[in-house]
Amino acid sequence: MALRMRMAPVTGTTRRMRMTETPLIHLLTWLSPSFPVGAFGYSHGLEQAVEVGAVRDGAGLGAWLSDVVRHGAGWSDGVLLAAAWRAGKAGDRAGLAEVAELGLAFASSAELARETRAQGSAFLKAVRHGWPAPALDVLATLHDGTAAYPVAVGVAAAAHGVPLRAALAAHIHAFAANLVSAGVRLIPLGQSDGLRVLAGLETDILETARRAEPSRLDQLANATALVDIASMQHETQYTRLFRS
Repeated sequence: MALRMRMAPVTGTTRRMRMTETPLIHLLTWLSPSFPVGAFGYSHGLEQAVEVGAVRDGAGLGAWLSDVVRHGAGWSDGVLLAAAWRAGKAGDRAGLAEVAELGLAFASSAELARETRAQGSAFLKAVRHGWPAPALDVLATLHDGTAAYPVAVGVAAAAHGVPLRAALAAHIHAFAANLVSAGVRLIPLGQSDGLRVLAGLETDILETARRAEPSRLDQLANATALVDIASMQHETQYTRLFRS
């Protein structure tokens, strides 16, 4: 006797839930610490800042990362991600080529350039394998598969229906969380202290995502000179755990 299974009907509510939840699942997967981009290997100059005593404790880490999110790579990555998202959404190849080139050129040191290029290229390769889309193929042809990390995230988000504000908040949060994890290991801090630092960054993350959403490429800027200097000094730091 054949076993018959009764399937629940697909209602309008179910469809709406799937449309809402699928982009969330994409973001949780793509920006998870386990996604194969090697984010754990980079400290964005933080290792040097700890080495010279510029960051000594949880309060110092929180202040340092707040500036990075609001005035440094948190902001500049947001501008690049937003421009890439819009170009990908519109199928604007010329616009995508412009933001892709700018993303690769904008880093202020060799290590920060390696950080965004290595993670972006790994992200692009992984997403094209698991979540293929024509816009991702276009991005891969522009610089032989090399892409700045926020540009690759922006194109993937647009290609798979992830809202821009959500993509911005998730990307900036993942960036900040990775640096908190680096700080926990470097200073060192306890896990509870690290969680307090990350919780304290939530307003900065959300506000930066809000400002970046309508941004234009002519607003691309970076005002964290100490991070740039630290990343340059890190190139010759004698002992180190991280690649930047």
